[in-house]
Amino acid sequence: FFFFFQESMHAYAANVYTTVVEELMKGKQRKFIAVEQEFFRLWWDVVATDAQKQQVHQLLQEGRLEFVIGGQVMHDEAVTLIDDQILQLTEGHGFLYETFGFRPQFSWHVDPFGASATTPTLFALAGFNAHLISRIDYDLKADMQQNKKLQFVWQGSPSLSERQEIFTHIMDQYSYCTPSQLPFSNRSAFYWNGFATFPDPPKDGVYPNMSLPVTDTNLHQYAQTMVANIKERAAWFRTSDVLWPWGCDKQFFNASVQYSNMDLLLDYINEHSDEFGVTVQYATVGDYFQAVYSRNLTWEIRNSQDFLPYSTEPFQAWTGFYTSRSTLKGVARRASSFLYAGESFFTQYVLKHPAGSICKCKALKQLQSLRWAVSEVQHHDGITGTESPKVRDMYLTNLMYGVFNVKKLMASIIFDMNNAKKNGEVYSSVYPKDSGVSEVDQYVVVYNPLAWNITTFVTVSVGNLAMSVYDELGQPVPAQVQTSVESPSTYDLYILVAINGLSYRKYSVKPLDGKQSAFIGRSIKYKRRDITRAGQQSRQLFPVVNNCYQVLFDQSTNLMHSITERETNQTVQLTQEFLEYHVNGDTTKGPISDNYLFGPNASAVPVSKAVGLEVVSGALMTEMRQYFYSNVTSQEYLYAVYTRIYTVPEGYDGNLLCHRIEQEYSVGPLELNREAVLRTSTNLNTKQVLYTDNNGYQMQKRPFKAYVNNTVARNYYPMVQTAYIEDDTTRLMLLTERAHGVSSQGNGQVEVMLHRRLWNNLEWNVNNNLTLNDSSVVRPVIWLILGTKAVTNILYQTSGLALEHRPVVMFGALSGDKPKLPGQLQQNSVHGSPVTVPPNLHLQTLSIPGWRYSSNHAEQIRSIHMGKQKEGDADFSRVLLRVRHLYEAGEDPVLSQPVMIDLKSLLKGLGSVTTVEERSLTGTWDVNTLKRWKWKTAQYPSKGFFNSTKTSENFTVTVHPKEIRTFFVYFQSQ
Repeated sequence: FFFFFQESMHAYAANVYTTVVEELMKGKQRKFIAVEQEFFRLWWDVVATDAQKQQVHQLLQEGRLEFVIGGQVMHDEAVTLIDDQILQLTEGHGFLYETFGFRPQFSWHVDPFGASATTPTLFALAGFNAHLISRIDYDLKADMQQNKKLQFVWQGSPSLSERQEIFTHIMDQYSYCTPSQLPFSNRSAFYWNGFATFPDPPKDGVYPNMSLPVTDTNLHQYAQTMVANIKERAAWFRTSDVLWPWGCDKQFFNASVQYSNMDLLLDYINEHSDEFGVTVQYATVGDYFQAVYSRNLTWEIRNSQDFLPYSTEPFQAWTGFYTSRSTLKGVARRASSFLYAGESFFTQYVLKHPAGSICKCKALKQLQSLRWAVSEVQHHDGITGTESPKVRDMYLTNLMYGVFNVKKLMASIIFDMNNAKKNGEVYSSVYPKDSGVSEVDQYVVVYNPLAWNITTFVTVSVGNLAMSVYDELGQPVPAQVQTSVESPSTYDLYILVAINGLSYRKYSVKPLDGKQSAFIGRSIKYKRRDITRAGQQSRQLFPVVNNCYQVLFDQSTNLMHSITERETNQTVQLTQEFLEYHVNGDTTKGPISDNYLFGPNASAVPVSKAVGLEVVSGALMTEMRQYFYSNVTSQEYLYAVYTRIYTVPEGYDGNLLCHRIEQEYSVGPLELNREAVLRTSTNLNTKQVLYTDNNGYQMQKRPFKAYVNNTVARNYYPMVQTAYIEDDTTRLMLLTERAHGVSSQGNGQVEVMLHRRLWNNLEWNVNNNLTLNDSSVVRPVIWLILGTKAVTNILYQTSGLALEHRPVVMFGALSGDKPKLPGQLQQNSVHGSPVTVPPNLHLQTLSIPGWRYSSNHAEQIRSIHMGKQKEGDADFSRVLLRVRHLYEAGEDPVLSQPVMIDLKSLLKGLGSVTTVEERSLTGTWDVNTLKRWKWKTAQYPSKGFFNSTKTSENFTVTVHPKEIRTFFVYFQSQ
């Protein structure tokens, strides 16, 4: 659990790399692996001397220092989005390749709490030869260990199957640390430097838990202990090669004492190898996998089933972190979405306005600040919520700072382009403030970062009910204004926007000028109802309707009663209620809940006895505001749900808008040791099967499993973007903008954990300030889609991305007299024609990374040898493009088909494409030279290398189901 705050981390990391490099130079036999680039880069940029840098180059060439994974961090696998996993991997790989010409080929994913099936696919796409994990269910691990099944070839994606399979090694029960017990001493073993205490190391150099030094008198006993453990492990694996991890959290800050003791032990064992029956050597992960690969065994294939959730003991289910620190999870995702918008916006600006006045180097630094903040929070003690408040604040500060920089950049680009157009519009400012139109004649600038045309609503806070909204031509724009849920003194203005892919539009918002005004949402408040007495009265139902749904509310309870999908006229009974799990925080009284664990001691308890309802309806939207009180006379509500359905006027493509029921929740502050869930109960016969996503990339089927202990918590799964329940005909889909724990605790039910507030007295948690006393109010958003499987299949991918990447809204003020705008309607794309992909493809990345490396490997290595790799400015000519197919093979008759795209014509709106190079996922390999190890399986008995598919010469690419294709694109310079 790596949750240290920055200053201790810097001091610790600096000591590790400084002493490890020094010690590796002292003995040719010594080796070391390093994972997270964030910490290595801090040392490299701030601490390392020129001599040390030279030594690192030498050690990498000799294979004695090996970077594994090579991302910025070791990312969490349960609650992260695929885009962010790829980003943080790409950031680290770009640095390693630019600086050393080094490309990691092995994984060391030892600490994330459970393993997703997305990860093996990503690592295969990045060019890795083998994958290594550790944390899986304790009972499953014991079984696999017993049967020598801890190693297999994993086909993580059902659609990509053997093309992107990867050999996977699961660590045995000792996991990634060295066992430290000594039978002949009460002191520990193999951790001779003790346990790190930074930033205040002990004055006398005596650290806690320093192991017994190796001496002539104990050398033989030490060796016996080590050999016994090696032989115990050897029995669990199929080859005679044993991976014996030496180290643990916060180790090697004094590498000298580590290596000098271990050298003695290894030499002694090898001198007596006949007696011990073992030879030992220092090795990297690559050395180990190379040894196993060369044994040429035939391996079993594992399908696309993941290893989630994760339990360490009968009462320790690590399913609490799926929801812990919901605010941080939400901010991290909003920041990621902002970065996505900022990257494509800047790329278009650079390509279309080469003479623009914005300093590109400064702009790149602004983007980098957000790239790094979004990368770092993907850490398995970051977005997971398993860090102390001090570290959480560091993540939040870095994210806010990055978002501020990118908002500033986007505002300055709009300002620059509009004033450069010389069409008489002079902006006094474009400012990235978060809400609201205050003065007269404000502009709202709205950017659609997706590569599809989008029709949706954006919300602006205004001070007046009588408002008008106009587009660039002065034509009125449909809008609705109503009292705000936030505060009684302001109003929410909903503007209907229709925007091309990667384009922006400007809307002027002004107090009513006598012509066309925005529709006004009228409010009706219903009497608060005591829901405990509801059964005694006759039901009075009232409908709320748009073109796709009829939602019925029950007037005797103010709760939702049913939803009818109007096209098929299918009605699903559907009610929602808030419940809380009461959990224990006292370790003397039984299992606890904490940042990591969810340990409910009983079923969830309904929280409210009374519900108030207000319905605000207008021509474009109806909003149902439900308030949940502990009883009929309570002053303050505990929870609120704001449900919105939209009616789209003629002439607009309202398909996505009409088919979603938007819900926003207000949850908190909770009482201590409560975990809040929203349970949606339907009359669908789901047989208690739930479907949830892995990282927004693929779906997993989750049948309810009964356990002897802890059944509730062990049936919780992470929902990163999507979850659904269904019967033979109908599916209820949930889409979300941050990760949550989700479960189906009854037939036809789905419950989402929205918030947690905990305190416990477990010594480890108290010492590390890990008690999750989170008194915040959270405001998560979930979109519901109800319909036939065929209809939801078509809608859920585009809708999920529309929720993830909602339009970016900025505000501008005009100065002076407003001239007439030119007569034709401009879609103010930053360029001529927009970039549009078909609905089953997603433009996953369009950015200018700025890397200075050569995409020719031999050339890159040559320039590093000559010490030239630091020279020159960032490279603004290379554009990084990724395209992802959203569907699985066979999922939909039309959308699952391969798609042929012509990159030259797809990108013509950005400029004239001259060259396209297809690359590995993180960009560091030319796919034509990438040869991954092919491990022997019964399905494929011959061993060898994977050959990548060649890109065709004429810019045409066929993208198959679930493929993620990565390209470097170069344009004719203007």
